[in-house]
Amino acid sequence: MDKPNVIVFFTDQQRWDTSGLHGNPLELMPNFDQMAMRGTHFFNAFTSQPVCGPARSCMQTGLYATQTGVVRNGIPLKDEAITLANCFNDAGYDTAYIGKWHLAGIEPAFAGGQKPVPKHRRGGYRYWLAGDLTEFISDSYHTVLFNEDNELVTLPGYRVDAQTDAAIRYIDRQQDNPFFMFLSFLEPHHQNHTDDYPPPDVYRGKYTGKWIPPDLATLRGATHQQIDGYYGMVKRLDEAFGRLLDALKSLSLLDKTIVLFTSDHGCHFKTRNWEYKRSCHESSIRIPMAAQGPGFQSGGRIQEMMSIVDVAPTLIDAAGLTVPSTMSGKSAMPLTRNQPVDWPDDIFIQVSESQTGRAVRTARWKYSVCSKGEESALKGSSEAYEEEFLYDLKADPYELNNLIGNANFREVGDFMMERLLERIKQIENEQPKITRAKTQNPLDWQQRRPEIGDT
Repeated sequence: MDKPNVIVFFTDQQRWDTSGLHGNPLELMPNFDQMAMRGTHFFNAFTSQPVCGPARSCMQTGLYATQTGVVRNGIPLKDEAITLANCFNDAGYDTAYIGKWHLAGIEPAFAGGQKPVPKHRRGGYRYWLAGDLTEFISDSYHTVLFNEDNELVTLPGYRVDAQTDAAIRYIDRQQDNPFFMFLSFLEPHHQNHTDDYPPPDVYRGKYTGKWIPPDLATLRGATHQQIDGYYGMVKRLDEAFGRLLDALKSLSLLDKTIVLFTSDHGCHFKTRNWEYKRSCHESSIRIPMAAQGPGFQSGGRIQEMMSIVDVAPTLIDAAGLTVPSTMSGKSAMPLTRNQPVDWPDDIFIQVSESQTGRAVRTARWKYSVCSKGEESALKGSSEAYEEEFLYDLKADPYELNNLIGNANFREVGDFMMERLLERIKQIENEQPKITRAKTQNPLDWQQRRPEIGDT
């Protein structure tokens, strides 16, 4: 078989439940939903780090943030890092990056003031039309990026459309060459200098007063002021995704191209802390993810948990290339082929900036710890953590009832603590101390005692 083309359609700060397949009734993502049904839907997909720069380092390398060294925003990805682009370059692909990079360590500046990304900080991508922090050099109707020669390029249209048009032009020029393209949007991330989610004008106000996920409706935060614009951004992203698929079909490339749609992290609309994503709650870590094309057609719904550290090895494997042994993530291709595979039954999450924390999530339980030490924020890890929360995701999928410190759930907490410590040792080669939460003793009739093995 000829080498398949590969496209990553990458959004920023998109919740998993913007998809109809995850219960959203507003038909925001019909193109994604249809693609997921005919291809492979990674139903339980998660970020490994709910912060922009660290998450992107994980996506590009198949490593966790403490392994890439990008433990918070503003830290550049190491020049020697083995990236997706490096792997596809070595296999004779043309590699392209369009949109937001956020891995060059360039200090943010408002529109017009940011410097271009030097070539050695581009992760190996050959074609380049991008900026390190597009929210600081562009606006929703003023799309500005840098080209390969570090020249500013202004693109017409709403920013999502402008980048999609650029991607389609690139694809049209690559019909005879195998290519790997990473198309990275800012949307539905907020516009920093206005703290607004600016949708296309036609969608402003369309989703006001419409359906709101239960966690956001209960905890409120900035939800009621901002979710209308957020939904409008998601709607336009899905329309752009449909246009991209249409372009591939018109060029007779659809059956020859792997297309993966996912995001870097979710959004909690200031319900869990002072901003939008930096927590280990589902609203921050769960993301949409689906793929179609060679190796993914009729893959069905994959129930196993998928982390963004698994994306790089999965795409490399799907293209028939050798996955670098240095990657911590695993290829999900055996899952799409219904082949036996030793797949993890939990997800490990690192978090930084708002707090230094760690969490482990199984199909049933979520357990999280955090550090109170200021020094841990600089290195992204700690020698000591305190228990933060325990959720029963079967009974409480939107995490509204924190069970940490509940005496009836202490045995579960200890079980999850051991799981978390095992993951920290495996990934970070550290053995921190975790202080248990103060125990409360509710009446037995108020809480049932779960089976520990029901994970």
